[in-house]
Amino acid sequence: MAVIGFSTGAIALDDFATALQLLAPTRAKAVELSALRAAELPALLAALPVRLVELRHRYEYISFHAPTNFNQENDLVDQLKIIADMGLNIVVHPDTIHDTSAWRSLGARLCIENMDSRKPTGRTADELQHYFDQLPEARLCFDVAHARQVDSSMTEAVRILQRFDDRLAQVHISEVNSKGRHFAMSFAAKRAYEPLAARLSRVPVIIESMVEREEIVHEISETEKVLNFERRLTVHGSITAGRMVGSVHRPE
Repeated sequence: MAVIGFSTGAIALDDFATALQLLAPTRAKAVELSALRAAELPALLAALPVRLVELRHRYEYISFHAPTNFNQENDLVDQLKIIADMGLNIVVHPDTIHDTSAWRSLGARLCIENMDSRKPTGRTADELQHYFDQLPEARLCFDVAHARQVDSSMTEAVRILQRFDDRLAQVHISEVNSKGRHFAMSFAAKRAYEPLAARLSRVPVIIESMVEREEIVHEISETEKVLNFERRLTVHGSITAGRMVGSVHRPE
């Protein structure tokens, strides 16, 4: 069964404490603590040493989303190193990485996320390759909604997953519009993601859909359905595991 959870930023923006309260009664098994603006980082850093003990009792997987706008790159990395030393994977947008030597200090805790079409880089397997060449220990946070927005045929999504198979650490799932806003998955998005279900469900899946509190449980349930696609079809006798067109199973 896939380990599924939510980004705190998707359900409560910069108020991670409220987000954690909203997730507490749900089936969420993972959480991504989000601080998309540098100004949000000090409060989260101050709270983490105490909250982390509690969170590790509640969740199977905890990660952290780094700020996407900041002034001093080296200062930010120094702060993120504290989080990495706590054992959390740290999701970073590649277009914010300029001095790759600084980011190497995060080692395998650094998770580079593929970008949406608004960004100048990090959108395709070829563009991501540059960062992984410079940061050989870094891993991949695969955002399936970004990949679909860049290439609705999902060919680029498969290409990214195949090339960086051994780096895949976690997944972001949602739907995203042309302005980069994440929202609840439509029927079309779910159908587009289902052929990748076997690969996506191998690692923790973080929902980034910006939904109201009363929609959290429903979005978790819908994500479970997407990730259990092959299992559902196998039970109904439609296909056998591994035969889907476009699947990216590791070769035997």
